[in-house]
Amino acid sequence: MISDYRCDWLDDPDELRACLPLMRVLRPHLSDADDFVQRLQRQAEQGYRLLAARQGDEVLGLAGCRLQENLLHGRFFYVDDLVTREDLRSQGIGERLLDEARAQARRLGCANFVLDTALGNARGQRFYYRQGLLAIGMHFREVL
Repeated sequence: MISDYRCDWLDDPDELRACLPLMRVLRPHLSDADDFVQRLQRQAEQGYRLLAARQGDEVLGLAGCRLQENLLHGRFFYVDDLVTREDLRSQGIGERLLDEARAQARRLGCANFVLDTALGNARGQRFYYRQGLLAIGMHFREVL
């Protein structure tokens, strides 16, 4: 069990760039480090922040989150991205990232904590249920 790691909100472009290999596990379409950092910086203008679980300079897990508000959830904290290194799964890293994100949501006065997951992600869904998150609907999209 990994225990001597920290969770930090990242802003530095070099620290963000170092997260690309792990983020590609979740988002394999991302390939260029400069483009990745530029995307994160654009998303930061919309409130997105990247939380990293790190041991030294090694990235163990990531949670990309943002503050949002809508008529359905009120003021809420949305988790866009959650990924841990495959060889370190089931060691509490994802849980700690969610706990840190929840704490940020509470500090920001959010009424809800929200995330989406793929219908085929049964392992992730079991994890989310264990974390106290409940499925309340389906997410639909159309590629334009």
